[in-house]
Amino acid sequence: MAEVVSLDELKTMLCITGNDKDNLLNIIINNTVKQARFKLGIKGDTEFPDELSYIPFQVSVRRYNRLKNEGMKSYSQEGESLTFVDNDFDDFIDDMNRYKDVNGIDQGYAHAKWLNPYMQKKGVAK
Repeated sequence: MAEVVSLDELKTMLCITGNDKDNLLNIIINNTVKQARFKLGIKGDTEFPDELSYIPFQVSVRRYNRLKNEGMKSYSQEGESLTFVDNDFDDFIDDMNRYKDVNGIDQGYAHAKWLNPYMQKKGVAK
């Protein structure tokens, strides 16, 4: 299966040289790709769509930058303010839903069918 997020590209984006953080970055990449696959409804050995590979890449960057501050909603000190979103994928939800629509992937919405017990079937006598 093809690599969705390149470790080397992620390290370049994060300005990381050397290999001392490779294990950590690989954990972030693997978990992010698994979560993206789940959210997109991509099952089994199906290749991850190349046109959406920017999503796990960007989320991996966010997750790395948030290390040691996980779960923090907001922080302020001497003019510096940090706020994190509740879900790292929120900014990409429209793109993920568009992909699911175009590819016929069930959005997981509940479906209801209402039956009228008083409605007469065609061709049946009253």
